[in-house]
Amino acid sequence: MKNLCTQCVVILTFACFAFTPPLHAQLPGSGDGAPELSAEASRAIDKGLAYLLTVQKKDGSWDSNGEGGHAVGITSLALMAFMSKAHFPGFGQYGDQLDRGMKWLLKQARERPDGYLGTVMYEHGLATLALSELWGMARDPEDDDGIQKALEKAVDVILRSQNPGGGWRYQPQADGGEDTSCTQTVFHALASARQAGIYVPNETIAKVAKYLKSAQDPATGGFTYTPGGNKKVTAACTAGGAYIAQLAGQRDTEMTNAALRHLRSLAPGIITGGGSYYYYTHYYAIQAMVQAGDDEYAKWYPLVRDALISRQKEEGAWDKGRGHGGSSYTTPMAIIILATPHRYIPIYQR
Repeated sequence: MKNLCTQCVVILTFACFAFTPPLHAQLPGSGDGAPELSAEASRAIDKGLAYLLTVQKKDGSWDSNGEGGHAVGITSLALMAFMSKAHFPGFGQYGDQLDRGMKWLLKQARERPDGYLGTVMYEHGLATLALSELWGMARDPEDDDGIQKALEKAVDVILRSQNPGGGWRYQPQADGGEDTSCTQTVFHALASARQAGIYVPNETIAKVAKYLKSAQDPATGGFTYTPGGNKKVTAACTAGGAYIAQLAGQRDTEMTNAALRHLRSLAPGIITGGGSYYYYTHYYAIQAMVQAGDDEYAKWYPLVRDALISRQKEEGAWDKGRGHGGSSYTTPMAIIILATPHRYIPIYQR
């Protein structure tokens, strides 16, 4: 089981080298090493966390619309945002608020004896990820036991719902189809659970690698939404696909390197621009660059950091009222991305 010492690691220092063209001439970097968390970014994170507290509901949850929409997924993201800056339930400045959020999530788990959390596998994946990273961090040992039980059941749901092709789709059905977007959200959680000590068969991981190969576009190296249906390559699927390929043991393969090359070829446009999946894309893209190495991260992070700071609203939210979950979705995503240098959450460490 993890403990606070393994969570609260020091900020890593990176060496900085050049990207291959054309990104080399477009992304900022420093010859003295990778950027650490700037004072401006730290203020933006704190402002974002303060905003999240203003939209937390009395029962401890967060949601997308004030009426309980996707509350399991949004609450899980909010908890992860606070943890990304070493705020944990029951401890410190936000201990009480986070404790209420954690207890709300555990209540949802207790009410679902089948282990399925939320309404779609995206939510289930986010909840499984949050439970995994919360395990060992609760102040009350009974809560920690509850987290373990909920996590084990949540992982069982993921394992039994993997499709023959290796991926997952919207519902926990082994015959429900598969897509890259859902697969990357679910496997991200599975990798975190395995890192925390939950058993995940090697066969499951091998099937994910098989799925990714089937979803990769040989012409660009990017990943498509589905292998046999929507074959359009997207930045979101490419970023998430590259990251879970790394987590699945494919770090130095041509499949992963090709995806990273394609992702770099889209910059800086996908960073300084926008799009409906902007935050989802960069939530995965920054982690893929962390896993790719010091030089990749050192070139990528400053640009997305500065872009996010410029997008923050006065009240501390990001893109309030826009996107699939409104500011309760975009704000924790932005905070997690900005907090990348901290490395307080094990799955985000290299």
